[in-house]
Amino acid sequence: MRRNIVAGNWKMNLKFSQADELISEIAQELSEYDLTDVDIILCPPFPYLELASDASESSDFFVGSQNVSSFEKGAYTGEISAKMLASLQVDYCIVGHSERRKYFLETNKDVAEKVNRLLEENITPIVCVGESLEEREQGEYFSVIKTQITEGLFHLHSDKIEQIIIAYEPVWAIGTGKTATAEQAQEIHSFIRGLIAEHYNKKIADNISILYGGSCNAENATELFAMPDVDGGLIGGASLKAQDFVTIANSF
Repeated sequence: MRRNIVAGNWKMNLKFSQADELISEIAQELSEYDLTDVDIILCPPFPYLELASDASESSDFFVGSQNVSSFEKGAYTGEISAKMLASLQVDYCIVGHSERRKYFLETNKDVAEKVNRLLEENITPIVCVGESLEEREQGEYFSVIKTQITEGLFHLHSDKIEQIIIAYEPVWAIGTGKTATAEQAQEIHSFIRGLIAEHYNKKIADNISILYGGSCNAENATELFAMPDVDGGLIGGASLKAQDFVTIANSF
């Protein structure tokens, strides 16, 4: 049975003291609600992972990383391995985010390798897919997303694909204030689930959580999450405000 999930991607924001304060504020907000049917994930920058991991022991959230190296270990200055993340009790990791693809030229092959490294350490990958504004306007978005899913995930055996979370992030809606309509989100989520059912089977497809990521906020989360194939959100800017983030988590 797939889970409702709300993951906060803090991106490259906050000083240490601010991160500490935000974690405390989110923990306090979460304590005021019964969110047993929702998995809450905080994805702070690398230097704050241990801070979040320690706090998670007494609060109702999991910890995720924003990235991981495709290499297992070795002379790769500045890289962070899946083994390192596992040693910090990191439960989830975002891979394939559009910003990684755009600014760091990550490919679907890179995404596939990162997924492999994470699964080796029993860390759940949150795999991002999505189209640019140009690709949507030219009607290429189904093809783009199919290629990302096929090349990034379909090398996995059926017992491994069930451990994946997918996040649909229309690139044209990230940080722009634009949001896909609930119907547009549902169309793509349903398409993704259909691809998985076709390649594996319907039971597996029905058990995979698919999140929406693209200017999801406290105002539109309820409408988005009401869609049958939208299982939560990968939240950017709104995850930096404790009350807004918890409001989103309480929107199912």
